[in-house]
Amino acid sequence: MSETKTPPTEANEKSRPLYVISVAAELVDMHPQTLRLYERKGLIEPSRSSGKTRLYSQRDIEHLQEIRRLTQELGVNLAGVEEIIRLRKQLDDIQFKMEGRIDHIQDELTERIQNYKAMALEEANEDLEEDA
Repeated sequence: MSETKTPPTEANEKSRPLYVISVAAELVDMHPQTLRLYERKGLIEPSRSSGKTRLYSQRDIEHLQEIRRLTQELGVNLAGVEEIIRLRKQLDDIQFKMEGRIDHIQDELTERIQNYKAMALEEANEDLEEDA
């Protein structure tokens, strides 16, 4: 009997640790020491192998590219980058909560509409029975 594996989602693939620090640094055109500094500052959190080697995912690479854009193209200092990252995370959390609330409200409305339709159908059937 063969096991069926669920196909990897794009989110899972982007989170999979792939790159050692030297490769990650080359991909984002930074010095490995800069990546270590960003880790110390809490701007990035690479995974660790069992041998404690830093492993960066594609999502980490994208995050580093955004940090690079903020610092080099827009001139934001690291304190500013930290604040931007904190605020973005806060916005993402709020958006997630709001989407959950919207889904809940949509479910409630759908249920109410179905109930009203059922009540209207019931009343219509009662009226037909009375007329007959």
